[in-house]
Amino acid sequence: MGRKRVYGLTLMVMVICSIASGLSFGKDAKAVMATLCFFRFWLGFGIGGDYPLSATIMSEYANKKTRGAFIAAVFAMQGFGILAGGMVAIIISAAFKAKYPALPYKDDPIGSTSPQADYVWRIIVMFGAIPALLTYYWRMKMPETARYTALVAKNAKQAAADMSKVLQVELGAEQEKTEVKGNDFGLFSKQFLRRHGLHLLGTTSTWFLLDIAFYSQNLFQKDIFTAIGWIPKAKEMSALDEVFRIARAQTLIALCSTVPGYWFTVAFIDRIGRFAIQLMGFFFMTVFMFALAIPYHHWTLKANRIGFVVMYSLTFFFANFGPNATTFVVPAEIFPARLRSTCHGISAAAGKAGAMVGAFGFQYAEKAIGVRNTLIILGVVNFLGMVFTFLVPESNGRSLEEMSGEAEEENGDAIELSQHTGHHIRTAPV
Repeated sequence: MGRKRVYGLTLMVMVICSIASGLSFGKDAKAVMATLCFFRFWLGFGIGGDYPLSATIMSEYANKKTRGAFIAAVFAMQGFGILAGGMVAIIISAAFKAKYPALPYKDDPIGSTSPQADYVWRIIVMFGAIPALLTYYWRMKMPETARYTALVAKNAKQAAADMSKVLQVELGAEQEKTEVKGNDFGLFSKQFLRRHGLHLLGTTSTWFLLDIAFYSQNLFQKDIFTAIGWIPKAKEMSALDEVFRIARAQTLIALCSTVPGYWFTVAFIDRIGRFAIQLMGFFFMTVFMFALAIPYHHWTLKANRIGFVVMYSLTFFFANFGPNATTFVVPAEIFPARLRSTCHGISAAAGKAGAMVGAFGFQYAEKAIGVRNTLIILGVVNFLGMVFTFLVPESNGRSLEEMSGEAEEENGDAIELSQHTGHHIRTAPV
């Protein structure tokens, strides 16, 4: 269907499902949860399409010298989204808390959740639709990427027209070169397995292992903050107070570690390469996880709580100045144009499978074997991520066609877009 068309569809799915999630019908708990789960599923469907498309579109527009920074910058905007989400939660919960005060759960189990609290989560959930909707016009104005049009749709004339819009110069495709030889093998072919099988194993396994650790850390920040006494136990707060305190703590962690980590990647990815950043990130995540786990009792003492938060923040910093960014960048660079967003989608889906393992696994492991042993397991997971990183090739400074093998296959027959001046722009070395 093409990058552009699906990009618009995924956005509309996200906007509609964000609003519908907040409007989850009825006051009966089962009815609300059933409709909420339904719309969150389809919201995930939209986001699951948006991930590979955002990376692929940027990779196909960027040049090889700054491509890593551009794709990483797309991903780094997620950091500002995390901050914005946290701030929205803080402002709305603080406003409702001031207007509708309630006693802590231990003093009044039913009254601690005021009826008006039902509006708080709905507003927070629906607010996400606003920034997404604001991008719709610009997505629709954006032309299809020239690489898709030429290498997949096999229409070099249209690719030249689209490129002339982007570059704002007059281009024309040479008629005798409009037939472009692309990589015509399928995802389940022996040729794909031979050329890119290990690459796909590398991108899926590293993303899977990263998300086990990364999402379990994210989802259970509140439990760790409570364990070290940074926020009170749930029974000592009202529902709105809990929302406010957790949002404040998570936003602080994001501001001090998550966001800087993303932008460190943007700054250094084209200088030191994807492989080095990913390996370094997994290494330091392993080190800090063991440094938290082995002397865990030491960190729970009141005098050492600030040190614990600093160490915990550093694991987030090196996740983002590391595999959380590079696992998004690399699959958009190393696969052929026809399968680029598909392979990126498969890699991202493997990551979300890891997120599910992390979410449920951490919950049960924490109860069964304690926080300390769970952190040790996460350290081992990060170490495995470091090992599987060796399956992923370095794409720094190489064109997309070099990485995917399309340059060799075309044997110099890459699309040439000639300007009226007689100069040529070839897609292969871009």
